[in-house]
Amino acid sequence: MKILSIQSAVAHGYVGNSAAVFPLQRIGVEVLPVNTVNFSNHTGYGAWRGSLIAPEDVHDVILGIEERGVLPQIDVVLSGYQGGTGIGDVIVDAVQRVKAANPTAIYACDPVMGNAKSGCFVAPEIPHLLRDRVVPVADIITPNQFELGFLTGTEPTTLDSTLASVDLARAMGPGTVLVTSVERPDREPGTVEMLAVDAEGAWIVQTPHLPFKANGSGDVTAALFSAHYRSTGDAAAALERTASSVFDLIELTYQSGERELRLVQAQDFYAHPRMQFSARRVR
Repeated sequence: MKILSIQSAVAHGYVGNSAAVFPLQRIGVEVLPVNTVNFSNHTGYGAWRGSLIAPEDVHDVILGIEERGVLPQIDVVLSGYQGGTGIGDVIVDAVQRVKAANPTAIYACDPVMGNAKSGCFVAPEIPHLLRDRVVPVADIITPNQFELGFLTGTEPTTLDSTLASVDLARAMGPGTVLVTSVERPDREPGTVEMLAVDAEGAWIVQTPHLPFKANGSGDVTAALFSAHYRSTGDAAAALERTASSVFDLIELTYQSGERELRLVQAQDFYAHPRMQFSARRVR
């Protein structure tokens, strides 16, 4: 499998391509990383250096890949955090080029906007760009519960309301939706859930909730789920494998006391997930 991953990159720490590429490689996926920013570190520190990469330069890199005759081999286009408005058009154009070269390719979009605790942390125009321009051309989207609410103009909280919001999101275009950070009021205390929905049904997986927010864990989640789903076509299996790997990554990071993901130290959890969580069918 080959994935064209159009995301941010940092020198220190793990977000965007810096988080997604290595776990994908450890499960046997070839990755073509195209970077949209080149920062010293992720913006969660409040200070960083580096620059956004101009959309025309990102487009040029993709054009160069196309000129090498690689696009027919691309199985998945993956995108995450979008630092500026122009990059959305570049991504949509890349998806169209890849699908023209390989009609079986899919586009997986992680519509990064923010979360329930901190609200939106992207430029004000980005959420509307994602909702109106990017998400409708995606085959898979991986929003958290907060982002799902923005995309659909709803406030998902319970399982039923979250499923209803997913149905609205799927009506926008994406056939498959993975909702992360699902925190419904009636869940077991000390847990957090992920919900995967496609044309075959809906499944939820529950894991212990660690009192720790690791930047980049969502990028790893989106990458692994997209790859597992593309290779198996089975949402429940992809959900279980992803939940297993990501939980062990976050737990290892939490136990280390470090701020940045222990991405390299957790590598065996990607290649050989423990499969300690079972997905429950909810529809």
